[in-house]
Amino acid sequence: MKRHRFCLFFLVFSLTIAGLTQQYTSDDTQIISRVHTNKKVLALTIDDGPNNKVTPDILAVLREKNVKVTFFVLGTNANDFPSIVAQEVADNHEIGAHTYSHASLPNLSQQKVDEEFNKAEEVIQSIAPKPNLFRPPGGAYNHQIIETARQKGYTVILWSVDPKDWSCPPAEKVIDRVVNEAKPGSIILLHDGQYPLPTPKALGTIIDRLRERGFEFVTVSELLQYNETRPALNLFNKRELVQ
Repeated sequence: MKRHRFCLFFLVFSLTIAGLTQQYTSDDTQIISRVHTNKKVLALTIDDGPNNKVTPDILAVLREKNVKVTFFVLGTNANDFPSIVAQEVADNHEIGAHTYSHASLPNLSQQKVDEEFNKAEEVIQSIAPKPNLFRPPGGAYNHQIIETARQKGYTVILWSVDPKDWSCPPAEKVIDRVVNEAKPGSIILLHDGQYPLPTPKALGTIIDRLRERGFEFVTVSELLQYNETRPALNLFNKRELVQ
């Protein structure tokens, strides 16, 4: 009886895995949460801005440390503060799209999803080159979102390190989480879309400590060039499906 139950469990488990493989292999081939590399390179990404109080401070730190990052900007904030986005471009940072209003895309109709993409792209392109990287708000996506992004020429970027700076923990906690979790090929998630945030205070120390460990900072597009192999599919964490 025990052997029969085990075989039945194994059969159900195998069929479930097969179904997941079929579902996610085709849908998630353009979703990247980190890059598989032995080189000590990683990318800082900064979401939700620009904010007229937080982003200038972040830009000042990045300028002082001579680090280039990828900003995933919101269309509505870019529309409110175009000069800050222009400064990001002037400082040679990379600009990615993060929708127009930070809506949860899986809850929207296709028409509304298209509007979020198109309005954000229109605003960004009035200030910066057309982005080719896209990050869905909250990392929430489904097949519809991935296919829409693909058709519009975007690669979908998630993250592998999240210190949850948006929840306003002490700066030292943000520093410790990033430094302790960073690995070769990591994509680190930070934010600049609200005030106050611990991010400007934490950023310089994060850069210094990771440099002490031998890490080099690159933009996401540069990081993608370091991809060495495609590891096996991780069926239990969609954010690790493509690395």
